[in-house]
Amino acid sequence: MSERFRFNRLEFAGSLGDLGTLLPIAIAMVLFNGLNPLGVFLSVGVFYIVSGAYFGVTVPVQPMKVIGAYAIARSLTPDQILAAALLMGAILLIVGLTGAIDAIRKFTPNSVIRGVQLSTGALLIARGVEFVIGTSRFQELQNAAEPFLSLQSLGPVPIGIIIGIAGGLVTLFLLDSKRLPAGLIVVAGGLIAGLLLGARTGLGADSLSFNLPRILPYGFPAQMDFTFALLVLVLPQLPMTVGNAALAYTDLSRQYFGDRSAKVTNRRACVSMALANFLSFATGGMPLCHGAGGLAAHYRFGARTAGSNLMIGFIFAALAVVLGNRIVDFFKLLPMSILGILLIFAGAQLALTIMDLKDRKDYFVAVMILGITLASNLAAGFLVGIVIAHVLRWGRLSV
Repeated sequence: MSERFRFNRLEFAGSLGDLGTLLPIAIAMVLFNGLNPLGVFLSVGVFYIVSGAYFGVTVPVQPMKVIGAYAIARSLTPDQILAAALLMGAILLIVGLTGAIDAIRKFTPNSVIRGVQLSTGALLIARGVEFVIGTSRFQELQNAAEPFLSLQSLGPVPIGIIIGIAGGLVTLFLLDSKRLPAGLIVVAGGLIAGLLLGARTGLGADSLSFNLPRILPYGFPAQMDFTFALLVLVLPQLPMTVGNAALAYTDLSRQYFGDRSAKVTNRRACVSMALANFLSFATGGMPLCHGAGGLAAHYRFGARTAGSNLMIGFIFAALAVVLGNRIVDFFKLLPMSILGILLIFAGAQLALTIMDLKDRKDYFVAVMILGITLASNLAAGFLVGIVIAHVLRWGRLSV
């Protein structure tokens, strides 16, 4: 029991490690796309709890980033987003149950997996820096570096940069501390900073109630919503989900947990994500997945068992039930720069998995995937990387 579930400061700190990825996309999809806040965060909480209880190790829960980014940028409707969630769920269920994902894994060289992990780590670091300096898409849409704080600068220096530097230094000093876990201290400090700097939450004594989700709060999407979602959201998202949320994630789980991650197979990861997306579709939430970056974040800040899943899952679920659609106001307390610091350290942890490569050709493949990802997207990097890796197996070629 203790091997599967531990409940202590380190596990709690680790459970908070991936907030930098989850919260900005979730909040933006509520504010800009009109998704149901209760459905969004309750489905996240339930997914954390169920996946952790089943797999018995730390399991990440993340938004599908391609769908999320495009939906936010284009202000898509809830019907279009939920149609994408249902389609992704159906495709992942088929890929998982038929074993097609195992065939894809056999065809995918290890250098490609490392390239996906390196690229994901680099993207997390870049996004974290954007959050600290105030240039992310979310902050630009809000027209403020710290959109929920009353104080925006101290003299000529933006307040986000000050908070970010302080959070980064604290993280560096406490990253390996068991008595004062970095993730816990940084998030707690961020919440205190939000209160002291006048975070505009709108929460009051009348905010507490008992709330349950509605089933299909927006009704069933129309056929045109499914057609649009398939062509514009699902097809671009699918290679990234297969490469990062299935193959790279399960590989990283085996690295971190060894035999304890025996249940974390590519098939089960796909089925797990499918069920989560069916839940999101039913409650008006956002498309969900696992992900190597999320696991690296949880692990780097102390998570080692499924206890971390249960703690963060119950927090999300309880806040959703108690606050209902006001739950977003609670998360406005956390400065964007604090989320950025979590992303930077999680990205570095993930990117460093490349260190176990030994062959020059393998490094070349990984670096090429990174370059293609930065120039286009991770899905393109994953697909082109597979081609490059197989071409380089011809012995007469050298790099």
